[in-house]
Amino acid sequence: MSQKNVEIIIGKLVTDEDFRRLFQADPDRTLRELTERGTELTRSEVAALVATDARVFDRVAEALDPRLQKASLKTGSFPLPENGRSS
Repeated sequence: MSQKNVEIIIGKLVTDEDFRRLFQADPDRTLRELTERGTELTRSEVAALVATDARVFDRVAEALDPRLQKASLKTGSFPLPENGRSS
């Protein structure tokens, strides 16, 4: 069951800017809070997620179609259409 949770977390990291920022600021705390709320992860999965270069999630998010992104109300950012993105 935890592999499914890893996939869900990775999906959330690439589609939810606010969650991605929380994770990048403190991955241990972010994952601990998820597990405290019932998300099952093994120690190995937590370690692997923490060890992953968090910038990879930014790169994947930038490559996704904006319609798959969740707008951030905190930063006021909203994914731009492909032709409106700046690199």
